[in-house]
Amino acid sequence: MSADLADIAADPDLLPLDVEEWLSWLATERGRARSTLAAYRRDARRWCRWLDGRGVALAGVREADVEAYIEELRGGPLAPATVARAVVAVRSLHRFLADEGRAAADPGADVATPRVPSGLPKALSEAEVSSLLAAVVGDEPSARRDRAILEVLYGTGVRISELVGLRLGDVDLESGLLRAFGKGSKERVVPLGRHAGAALSTWLGPGGRPALVPARWARRGDAEAVFLNRRGGRLTRQGAWLVVKHWGSEAGIGDKLTPHVLRHSCATHMLDHGADLRAVQEMLGHASVSTTQVYTKVSTERLFAAYRAAHPRATLPHG
Repeated sequence: MSADLADIAADPDLLPLDVEEWLSWLATERGRARSTLAAYRRDARRWCRWLDGRGVALAGVREADVEAYIEELRGGPLAPATVARAVVAVRSLHRFLADEGRAAADPGADVATPRVPSGLPKALSEAEVSSLLAAVVGDEPSARRDRAILEVLYGTGVRISELVGLRLGDVDLESGLLRAFGKGSKERVVPLGRHAGAALSTWLGPGGRPALVPARWARRGDAEAVFLNRRGGRLTRQGAWLVVKHWGSEAGIGDKLTPHVLRHSCATHMLDHGADLRAVQEMLGHASVSTTQVYTKVSTERLFAAYRAAHPRATLPHG
């Protein structure tokens, strides 16, 4: 067992220097997002612990070790997507070590990444969305804010991180447009729609956001935040998530509702009503149209389900 791995066994938060340098390379040379780096750090820590338990040094990993690790992960409680990401992290790490001359060979070069089953996004019905939006009652600042959050998430399909990152200068109510910054800080302009625009206007007007503005801003940048918490700071991702879950429970759909479900619902309902696939791709900020195509499958399955349930000649006669 290498000294680095022995240290990790004593302190689970430690990682070998080679791994830290790989993570630094991913951040500086590859531009990986902070959330991606955090996930890879967890994957690397799990991998190093596994190696430590078998007395294998990082530089001495063989292809058989990687394959045994994958089999163990696949037999455990992790989701297929998590297993696939863990394998990608291990392969990336060892490719880096080989390229940098810190290992004699790349043991993951010929190891395939496990395939992830293509699960269908869970979209709400249009009636459920209407019920959710109608659940927010009242005219106090928090109600105005929550109504705007739900309307914008459903009306534009933005991610929850994009929503809480909105600045006042990103909203053009007169033109009905919203500027969102997606993965990799890629900018796109999204149409607001009448209901989302009206909800935002009410929130940003007197009695809404101005009522939560503090006498002194606690952090730089909060003054430009579109959505504030009750203390006058920028609403966090977790705070917005709790808003969505709260009103989902009020509407009786809390067990199936998350912010991402509203994004799924936005895309699915647009395609249900004949929207062009590439227009939806651009609106959601998908890098590839293949990511958006899963929603066409959702729409098709909903169509067939409705047909089987409603058409008198949709099923075969019995007997």
